Amino acid sequence: MRRFKVIAAIALALVLAPAASAQESDAKAYGELLAKYVVQGGDGLNRVRYGAWRASPSDRQALDRLIKQMEAAKPSAMPREDAFAYWANLYNAVTLKVILDNYPVESIRDIRSTGAGLLDFKAFTGPWRTKRVTVEGKPLSLDDIEHEIMRPTFKDPRVHYTVNCASIGCPNLDVKPWAGATLEADLEAAARKFINTPRGVRFDANGKLTVASIYHWFEEDFGGDQKGVIAHLERYADPELAKTLAGRTGYDGHDYDWGLNEAK
Repeated sequence: MRRFKVIAAIALALVLAPAASAQESDAKAYGELLAKYVVQGGDGLNRVRYGAWRASPSDRQALDRLIKQMEAAKPSAMPREDAFAYWANLYNAVTLKVILDNYPVESIRDIRSTGAGLLDFKAFTGPWRTKRVTVEGKPLSLDDIEHEIMRPTFKDPRVHYTVNCASIGCPNLDVKPWAGATLEADLEAAARKFINTPRGVRFDANGKLTVASIYHWFEEDFGGDQKGVIAHLERYADPELAKTLAGRTGYDGHDYDWGLNEAK
């Protein structure tokens, strides 16, 4: 019996090792690209050197290869944390490719979707409807990844801090890939970082509270109403912001800057 267990363990390790090695290789290649082109700003916004990346054929090809390699993965067989990280990384890598393929642009919303229905009005205000990758035999758009896979599968509002739409108003594209091993700590850090910047939450001189539009668009993910949104914000707010939010049951307005998050 003991010998059988040892053999079974070795066989399982041999099966899993190639997949794990491939994931590690993809993460390393993606991390090198992010480290080279993502710039952390003193204002808390990470920006991307799209112009320099566009001007480097080898690094554009490296991103294309990375996406192809990720398409060959089988996220349905991954542990939850690894699958979460995989989908977030794929979404962000594809978004980067969309911008680079269409650069220069002032906003991601200047890029229209292709192949969408004539009555799909969102197709005219962004690239999110185009089928861009195929994973486990299923063609997927960016909207499919976020709204048909990540949100319903993981049921975690922090999904919105992992996917970056190449816009100033969006939570940051990190300088490193998402990883299953550090996912929980990284999700918490991303939530705190965004909420404690004016892009996430801000008060004007009259005490009017304006929040990022993601809390309005996806209110159902943040507790289902404005009170739930405030509770989520309070959970991650620094002491000073938490004090200002105390007693609030809602916000006064929301906004979102669709300008390209470009480092010029």
